[in-house]
Amino acid sequence: MPRAADRGKRERGAAVEAAAREHLSEQGLREFASNAGFRVGELDLVMLDGDTLVFVEVRYRRDDRFGGGAASVDARKRRKLVLAAQAFLQRHPAHAERACRFDVVEADGDPARPQLRWLRDAFRADD
Repeated sequence: MPRAADRGKRERGAAVEAAAREHLSEQGLREFASNAGFRVGELDLVMLDGDTLVFVEVRYRRDDRFGGGAASVDARKRRKLVLAAQAFLQRHPAHAERACRFDVVEADGDPARPQLRWLRDAFRADD
């Protein structure tokens, strides 16, 4: 049975991802997939921005005392996201020729109504 703290963290993460999805949809992006899991990692959101496939990492912080959400997307995390994106494209070969980018949505504050900051093109696959 999952611990209450783990269950709370999953619920908080789901609420923040839903807020990020809604925010990006309001900006004209269309959802393609969410929580796409692979052996190498998970993609929180995969969206379409026109013809561009956007891999979105959603990072929540209660506060920014230790840096915002984007600061937590370090080189190791970026490598995992790139590998997960490659696995996603292998699973969806019809989209392998699309332009791709990596965005980060930072969230803080109340997870039910988080403050969001969308960082388009936050990093490149070759960073």
